Amino acid sequence: MHTKSLFFIYAIGCLCFCIIFALINFSNPQKQFSGEKKPTMAAAAAAVDNNKVIKSMKDTFYISHGSPTLSIDDSLPARHFLKSFRQKVLPEKPKAILIISGHWETSEPSVNAVTGPSETIYDFYGFPDRMYRLKYPAPGAPELANRVKQLLIGSGFGSVHVDKKRGLDHGAWVPLMLMYPDADIPVCQLSVQTQKDAAHHYRLGQALAPLKDDGVLIVGSGAATHNLRKLDRGSGDAVAPWADEFDTWIKDALLEGRYDDVNDYEKKAPHAKVAHPWPDHFYPLHVAMGAAGENTRGELVHHSWSLGTLSYASYKFTEKP
Repeated sequence: MHTKSLFFIYAIGCLCFCIIFALINFSNPQKQFSGEKKPTMAAAAAAVDNNKVIKSMKDTFYISHGSPTLSIDDSLPARHFLKSFRQKVLPEKPKAILIISGHWETSEPSVNAVTGPSETIYDFYGFPDRMYRLKYPAPGAPELANRVKQLLIGSGFGSVHVDKKRGLDHGAWVPLMLMYPDADIPVCQLSVQTQKDAAHHYRLGQALAPLKDDGVLIVGSGAATHNLRKLDRGSGDAVAPWADEFDTWIKDALLEGRYDDVNDYEKKAPHAKVAHPWPDHFYPLHVAMGAAGENTRGELVHHSWSLGTLSYASYKFTEKP
């Protein structure tokens, strides 16, 4: 056969082979991209679970952040609890975080709506220098802030302020730095109104409950007991009776789902005014409690003491069994 004819037949054969090879590969999307490994069953299952939880967050949380030294003091059991939060309490990654901190007090509900990394606010004084070098540049969540505003106004809260400059105070960044150290989850912070009552903050939480369906983790950050004048550095392991009685009353009420009693804690809880002379660190609990929903109860996820009167009790609010 003529050499040109042989070359023509060879070329046609190569072309057909290439077409068939391309059809086979493009009919199988797992092999479209060179270097892409076929996912293992374990990886596929993990991806499914992760996507499922991101779409809906069931529980809300109240974290006692106690002293700012939680950021560096490895002797505090609460620090180790927060560092293990993802492994032991909530392994799924939330889509965004709404945190209510007792260190932001305003006359009306306010949310921060930062574009870009959040500023780390050092709203504490006289602590070790290295604490002022810590950074938590979590991305802001302006879309979440606008959603918070819409929900609150839609629920009858007349005015909601959006602050486009404020970063995260230590009631927000200290616990989050331990819980989510990568600082890769968008964070929005909500203020408390200390001239209002506990029921007001419970209603705030109720209004914000739909955020859970969007994969938003709602966290109240404060302290189960918070009387700075009663801190006792020489107490050792001893706990002041008044602090223990208040802490126990709150624990029992939350575990039993007696939210009405907790909303009326100033009248019903023993030593309420001693445990919380100012309610700033307690009201975040009521927001988390309200956002959990009616058929829920508290679950104690951590408990420890420091300085004789400072309770690090932390709660998950979850559906009743």
